[in-house]
Amino acid sequence: MTNWRGIPREEIPWYPTIDGEKCIGCRECLNICKNDVFVFDEARQKSTVAHPCNCVVECRTCARLCPSDAITFPDAAEFATLIKQKLAKKEQ
Repeated sequence: MTNWRGIPREEIPWYPTIDGEKCIGCRECLNICKNDVFVFDEARQKSTVAHPCNCVVECRTCARLCPSDAITFPDAAEFATLIKQKLAKKEQ
């Protein structure tokens, strides 16, 4: 996806963050996400975010299904405010 609601995808800060302390290395996020967002770091035995812009905007499936609650996303209210600002600028 190159644009979302007319906004270039690289300008949209929607992607997962993995807490390395909580990640148990189960690879569930890699199994769930079919968009190549994650890779598995064999040396650390942890998942990492490799391609953040591949993440579907507003999708949180990986976070909801992570057994160790290691995955988070931006705050929904802050994200909504940011998108409204970007859309308003685009309309000017």
